[in-house]
Amino acid sequence: MSEIRDVVIVGSGPAGYTAAIYASRAQLNPIIYEGSVTAGGALMNTTEVENFPGFIDGVMGPDLMDSMRKQAKRFGTELITDDIVKMDLSGEIKTLVDGSGNTVKARSIILAMGSAYREIGLVNEKRLSGHGVSWCATCDGFFFRDQEIAVVGGGDSAVEEAMFLTKFASKVVLIHRRDSLRASKIMADRAAANPKIEFMWNNEVIDVLGEAKVTGLKLRNTIDGSQSERSFAALFVAIGHIPRSELIATQITLNSEGYVEVEGRSTRTNISGVFACGDLVDHTYRQAITAAGSGCQAALDAEKFLAHH
Repeated sequence: MSEIRDVVIVGSGPAGYTAAIYASRAQLNPIIYEGSVTAGGALMNTTEVENFPGFIDGVMGPDLMDSMRKQAKRFGTELITDDIVKMDLSGEIKTLVDGSGNTVKARSIILAMGSAYREIGLVNEKRLSGHGVSWCATCDGFFFRDQEIAVVGGGDSAVEEAMFLTKFASKVVLIHRRDSLRASKIMADRAAANPKIEFMWNNEVIDVLGEAKVTGLKLRNTIDGSQSERSFAALFVAIGHIPRSELIATQITLNSEGYVEVEGRSTRTNISGVFACGDLVDHTYRQAITAAGSGCQAALDAEKFLAHH
């Protein structure tokens, strides 16, 4: 594209689409690269969203993202369902290359690539994804009603997953490689008081068993190295998130966990004209509504930047 655009948004989801809505209403004619596989973000993998304001009876995650996408398009956003594979964020004019080999130049960039669930890294974990291995209890918990489920992790996320899954499972076994949880005391106490939750301390998952679906796990004791197997209908992995910041790691200042650092309450990064929002920045809340709010901030910050430059 020979034309230099005012705003290019990289990534979609609540943050990217909201940024697009605000930028397009400000007559900035944004392009949004939604992603070839990840278009719509994490909510595309959820079922009913009950806590997004304005939907009394809840809304399906994909429907919410479709509505945001159509709203952005209505105001003039150019939507491209492709990935950005290369970025040069130096200088006044930023240069990006997409997966089809096209180059786009822009005066400002809004980064909204989000985050991904951290995986254990096992071959059968990947192979049985969607067949008993999951990273989202609210998405998949109801499939395993009255069955025994394993959750691996030791933080607040793992405890939240385990607590939620007790609504469906006959038993939830929380597997942690240490002898105590990293979760906050209030969360740990709630889990300990729940009769449906069993703790399996000092153990790690080394394989996921089953052919067409999960039938159990192979475990290794982290103290003595002994191995064991146990039957489970499902494995829910809750060992954190990985921000999708690999493309910008050598250009943008990141924290120790790989999340983009921004200035104060703004969305400004260390590079002039580059803004970041959503789960790429937020490792605390990670909610659709907070992501949407930061997408709004990013668009307003970009608009102010362009007005001054």
